[in-house]
Amino acid sequence: MNLEEWRKSGAYFNYRNYKIFYRFEKPASEALVCLHGFPSSAYDYHKIYPRLAAEFSVLNFDLIGYGFSAKPTDFDYTTFQQADVLQNLVEQLNIKKLHVLAHDYGNTLTLELLARAAENRLSFTIETICFLNGALFPETHRPILAQKLLISPLGFLFAKFIGDAQFKRSLASVFGEKTQPNAAELNDFVEVFKYNDGKRITHKLIRYMTEREKYRERWLTALQTMNQPFRFINGLADKVSGAHLVARFRQLVPHQTDIIELENIGHYPHFEIPETVADKYLEFRRKLSSENARKQA
Repeated sequence: MNLEEWRKSGAYFNYRNYKIFYRFEKPASEALVCLHGFPSSAYDYHKIYPRLAAEFSVLNFDLIGYGFSAKPTDFDYTTFQQADVLQNLVEQLNIKKLHVLAHDYGNTLTLELLARAAENRLSFTIETICFLNGALFPETHRPILAQKLLISPLGFLFAKFIGDAQFKRSLASVFGEKTQPNAAELNDFVEVFKYNDGKRITHKLIRYMTEREKYRERWLTALQTMNQPFRFINGLADKVSGAHLVARFRQLVPHQTDIIELENIGHYPHFEIPETVADKYLEFRRKLSSENARKQA
């Protein structure tokens, strides 16, 4: 499915008079939500979407400020607001059981959902969680130069003047050396990034980096105390959140041992080697289904 087909097959829901883009085929009360990261969109999952949709009810959506969703200049782009958007969407779609597949910033958003679940603030349950690459701990996050510039006091200027070629180079730098996106794929990333004049708010979106430091204990506690079945699929060659993140994860969350380590793969494993990632995710879910069936027998 190409980018235009993806957009045309989606729909919008209203959040505080802002349009949020989503795709929810085969609606059901139990669904898998795919959470994307910065600076891209739900289209990141399009390569594995057909295999996921063949087995599950799958919800993809663009966070506010991203992709084909609204990108207001006067919005407070915090993780808490993004979690509110997700909660509203899940409730509007009448989803009662949620499975999470998250990447990059989507991991942080998932941790906030877990914190809210512990506070009995969700109207749905979180059934399973699978993380792809994404900075979980501020002490192990290694932002690339573009991210450092965006989070700086002059970030608004950098966001305004960043060119297509520079954006492409920055994005490609976090992919694996042998799994680079091709020219057409990089053009898609740029098109989604610039949709609705998205460049003008990029410096606001990246503020989640400072939130990870401020709310580290809240989100670390949520990670360490979660009791949902969990799998971590990580591209080890990712210089932002690769092998060094896995090492820190094992130190801080030693009881979570289901970790799939992908050699020579970068920050976007679901984009770089989609068949392998789909295999590993489906293996995770099928194993759980088999275990549940045995318990009920």
